[in-house]
Amino acid sequence: MNLTRIVRHLSAGQWLLRRALPAATLTAIEQVIQQSETSHSGEICIAVECALNTLALIKNQTARERALEVFSRLRVWDTEQNNGVLIYLLLADRDVEIIVDQGMHAKVSNKEWGNICHIMESAFSQQQFEAGLIQGIHAISQHLETHFPYDPNKDKNELTNKPTIL
Repeated sequence: MNLTRIVRHLSAGQWLLRRALPAATLTAIEQVIQQSETSHSGEICIAVECALNTLALIKNQTARERALEVFSRLRVWDTEQNNGVLIYLLLADRDVEIIVDQGMHAKVSNKEWGNICHIMESAFSQQQFEAGLIQGIHAISQHLETHFPYDPNKDKNELTNKPTIL
């Protein structure tokens, strides 16, 4: 149990979300996802959480473990071509995780997903949350365009483009 982490999470409130991702930023992110999905058949989801609950903190749940739960909860795994991608942002830890479905996992290495996370985290460390997320979406979209090009006759939007606030 990390006492510093617990205090950081307990003190993180909705103010942190509003500061990092105001309503205009959330709308811009939604539009970027919508636009990117016109060039590939993948599904990009964003989930943002201010802080973990007390039980998760006591169990020392990592951002990665929580991202896997959210991936399942939001049914990102349930796309027709198994090409869903979740960007999970845990604000209190300043951590970002990318979880991909098996179709994408087979095509792109974990190292590349880590590189994209690093790009976003670098922007976040400079308080550039919108820019970091947009950079991440564009990088992910490039992989999706390569491996899952858009087919207007069969592709449909399977998951929401609007960032999910947990």
